[in-house]
This record gives sequence, structure tokens and C-alpha cells, in this order.
Amino acid sequence: MAAGLSAVPVFKPFPYFRASNHFPKPMPTSLFSIPSAARYPSLFHGGLRKTNVAVCFVLEDTKQSVQIDNLQSDQSEEVNYQILTPRAAERLARKKSEMFTYLVAAMMSSFGITSMAVMACYYRFYWQMEGGEVPLLEIFSTFSLSVGAAVGMEFWARWAHRALWHASLWHMHESHHRPREGPFELNDVFAIINAIPAIGLLSFGFFNKGLFPGLCFGAGLGITVFGMAYMFVHDGLVHKRFPVGPIANVPYFRKVAAAHQLHHSDKFNGVPYGLFLGPKEVEEVGGHEELEKEINRRIKLQKGS
Repeated sequence: MAAGLSAVPVFKPFPYFRASNHFPKPMPTSLFSIPSAARYPSLFHGGLRKTNVAVCFVLEDTKQSVQIDNLQSDQSEEVNYQILTPRAAERLARKKSEMFTYLVAAMMSSFGITSMAVMACYYRFYWQMEGGEVPLLEIFSTFSLSVGAAVGMEFWARWAHRALWHASLWHMHESHHRPREGPFELNDVFAIINAIPAIGLLSFGFFNKGLFPGLCFGAGLGITVFGMAYMFVHDGLVHKRFPVGPIANVPYFRKVAAAHQLHHSDKFNGVPYGLFLGPKEVEEVGGHEELEKEINRRIKLQKGS
């Protein structure tokens, strides 16, 4: 928790005395004694009433920025201090550590998978063209299925999200709908599950020649591309598990993030269940206005940070 100071004005009437050579008699010390107008005329007739302001400082569970002007230096310099309690500082440090851990994992997996995918594509087609003939049909089929598999994964993820993760597999997916403790959660197991068929398809397509192995290679490549895009948009942009840089400024990705945030708010009974086509799902159930509100809210938060 962070510590800050809140100033609360409390208006109280205090007696105001005219200047004179003598002071009035002391006020009664009893809490239940009320001064009379005859005994203290200066309080009720001869004096004026003035409302003073009492400022109460209350310790809050928040972080407050305090601006201080350094008047002792040659140039007036504004210094911004952040007052944090030890518990808040510990929580902030833990959060930064979690983000760094997940960022390292995301970057290593991304660069590793990307490098292997590029090398696999290069060597596979290099071996295919060793005989002098270029297998155009196989190459076209491979890349076509790559695009088809990447798009198809969106529909598979939407169905699995609704029919499995929010049903029989809720005991695992529930960790994604609760505050996360640590850089990882039980729901991350689904990413590993989806990676297993991709690795199998890529391996079979890489070590074998022909049209069918080429199709398998393309399917594995498409699943891999979708998984990487899902990680950056869902984990990075939506849930801020690591910074994503300029991705946050892409208008459609901002719309995708807003739609997925509505999924976590349960405003439309869990819709949208998809990610990249999530805005379309929200608009189909009449959530266009809520989607625009969420987009504007995220823009304000981004500018404020």
C-alpha cells in the first residue's frame, strides 16, 4: 500500500475579538457550559464572527506526487517525489520483476520460434529444389495452408474458449479471470497444449518431401504464427504482462484489446470469446456503444501513463 496525504477542509466558527487593552474573561472549561450574552457581550454583540478553515491531513492507501520547488538553488527547479510505503514499494518491485520475467520468456520464445521457423522454411525448400525442379504446387499449398491455419486458429480458439475453457476446463481457465500472483498462471498450460500439434506438424513436414508433408508443414507454421500474435496482443497488449511498444498504437489492436476487456467484465455473458474477431462479436450482440467507451477509457489511461 502506498502512503499519501489528503487535505480535508473542515469549516468551524471561531470567535473574533476586537483589539482592546484587555482580554475577555476565560471561556468556561466545562463542555456543557454555554456562555451567555450578558456575561460575554463581545462574543455576541460587539464582536464579529469569522469562519476559519481547519485542514485535517489523513493518511491514505494511495500514491501521491508531491511537487517541491527548490528555492535554494540558482535556478528554480521542480522536483517530483513519490511517497511509497514499504509494502507498496515491495509490491511495485514484485510486479516489475514479474513483468521482466515474462518479457524475457516471451522474447526468447518469439525469437527462438521465429528463427527455427525461418530456417525450417529455407532448408525445406532448398532441399526440394536440389533436383532442379521447383515444386510450385507444393510451395503454393504450403503457404496457402499457413494463412488458412492462422485464420482457422481464431475460430478454433473462440469455440474452445466458449465450449471448453468456460465449461469443463474452467478449473484451469479460472486462474486467468482472477488476479494473477506471479509471472505465470495455470491458464498458460493451454499455450503449451496448442504448441504440441504445431511442433508435430512442423517436424513431419520438415523431414519429409511431397505434397502432404508440405501441407502439414504449412499447418504447423500457421498455428505457430497465430500463437505468437496471440501472445503479443492478448498477454502483452490486453493484460499488460510485458510491454509491446508500438503495437499499442495500432487502432485495430486497440479495438481488439477493448473487446477482450469486455469479456472479462461479463457485460455480454462472456462475449466475445474470440480475440482478433472479438470486436465483430461484440457488435453482433449490440455492444458497439460499450466497445467505444472501453476504447476511449484505454486511450485516456495510455495518455495518463
